[in-house]
Amino acid sequence: MVEQGDAAPLLRWAEGPAVSLPQAPEPQAGGWGRGGGGGARPAAEPPRRREPEEPAAPEVLLQPGRLELGDVEEDQVVAVFVVTFDPRSGNMVEWCLPQDIDLEGVEFKSMASGSHKIQSDFIYFRKGPFFGLACFANMPVESELERGARMKSVGILSPSYTLLYRYMHFLENQVRHQLEMPGHYSHLAAFYEDKKGVLHAGPGRGSSLPPVYWLPSIHRYMYPEMKITHPAGCMSQFIKFFGEQILILWKFALLRKRILIFSPPPVGVVCYRVYCCCCLANVSLPGIGGTIPESKPFFYVNVADIESLEVEVSYVACTTEKIFEEKRELYDVYVDNQNVKTHHDHLQPLLKINSADREKYCRLNEQRQMLLYSQEVEEDYNPCEEDLFVLFFLEQNNRIFQTLLEVSASQDKTLTAEHARGMGLDPQGDRSFLLDLLEAYGIDVMLVIDNPCCP
Repeated sequence: MVEQGDAAPLLRWAEGPAVSLPQAPEPQAGGWGRGGGGGARPAAEPPRRREPEEPAAPEVLLQPGRLELGDVEEDQVVAVFVVTFDPRSGNMVEWCLPQDIDLEGVEFKSMASGSHKIQSDFIYFRKGPFFGLACFANMPVESELERGARMKSVGILSPSYTLLYRYMHFLENQVRHQLEMPGHYSHLAAFYEDKKGVLHAGPGRGSSLPPVYWLPSIHRYMYPEMKITHPAGCMSQFIKFFGEQILILWKFALLRKRILIFSPPPVGVVCYRVYCCCCLANVSLPGIGGTIPESKPFFYVNVADIESLEVEVSYVACTTEKIFEEKRELYDVYVDNQNVKTHHDHLQPLLKINSADREKYCRLNEQRQMLLYSQEVEEDYNPCEEDLFVLFFLEQNNRIFQTLLEVSASQDKTLTAEHARGMGLDPQGDRSFLLDLLEAYGIDVMLVIDNPCCP
């Protein structure tokens, strides 16, 4: 991840190969256990994408969100805006296109609380059905009216999160331009005219959310510097940061708990941790999750988002405002730096690392070392480190739910300690997790793991 002050080459907004997404299969009818019925999440098939005169390499699409048949990831920038800090009025939108778009609250999402203490940052956020990316910069000026500092953010909105990284460098350049030459918007206007997307109206589309695209695997087709600006390049750093506690976050993410991550600015890298938490819960089996809410990445939130968070039953978000820690009704899990905690008594057992967690973490590190070695000795295509991490948890999740699927379809519907071990879980240490999992997903099986001496 990029820490404050790191320098790294970034892609110009006009560049970058187009990435086509595959068609998603129709959700299968019916279900299993108490989790059956509608709302099944389509399975992710490994698509293939060919470059001229190159053999095809597998590319994995993981999609907690919905992908409509025939949809392709195209440029769909629905708004461009400039936010400024006025010493008398506070944060305000000073310019935007289109002029009639609703940007209420964007002035606070685009400048994280505490940003006046840093020189630059980038912020991901959600605004209604859209995702946003804003680049912030702070420049000292000799002006008493501006109290010695000029602060602005330049941002965009799009229905697709994975599109935003393409324009990081452009937004960084433009926020500097706005600081040095305030009021000159011609480059931003030209950019919007070139990249503006048309949201196709359809039956019920006015009240429904656009499809949400997730593409955490970009492979060698993207430039190496994409690893810095695109969240697909953050999974390995995410796991290194949390260490074994990644398994704790994995369980909470799979249970669709409300996870809030606190960190002082800069908040850009923390937004990446939000994304990574959501990736931990990917499942590609059809028929899973009919009764459980989607894991929603809210990215950066502040006090203006309290009302919207109050009605959410599942989300992952980050904030720079310490006051959120006191508002326990808004979250289930609170992450402060590397400290993961919960105020719910029934979730306390999930905070403990058990033997199965340590085994999974060791296996993950072993696979990483093998991958790094194979990349050194082989010149042919190799999966990247990010794919390894994402697919590791996908395989783990699929194994758990495949076992639960088979047990729920059996005659006695009995889940034993042997089943738990087969799923890579600790029969005793993960008993509470399994009970919560069965309840959350509405799976009709009977857990008979009580006695530590049971086979």
